Amino acid sequence: MERVDITINGYAMDFDTARQIAALLASRDNEYTTLVAWNDRERNIHSPQCLKCEIKGEPGWEVYGRNHDGRLRISFNDDLFVFIYS
Repeated sequence: MERVDITINGYAMDFDTARQIAALLASRDNEYTTLVAWNDRERNIHSPQCLKCEIKGEPGWEVYGRNHDGRLRISFNDDLFVFIYS
């Protein structure tokens, strides 16, 4: 899976803004991209909520994303917001 790490300073990043930027990046080389998993550490929520997917301490949402054709992982500000696209 390709990884993109983005750091934004001087602007209070929120989930919706990060999601919009991630969607633009993901669709840049694949117009049929699909968001398969995400995490919002700020609000302590993620999708999907498949706790049974955890492997060796990795969060279930990330394992799910990788195992469901995740090709691109976009992280903002050291995993404050993470989006996995197929």
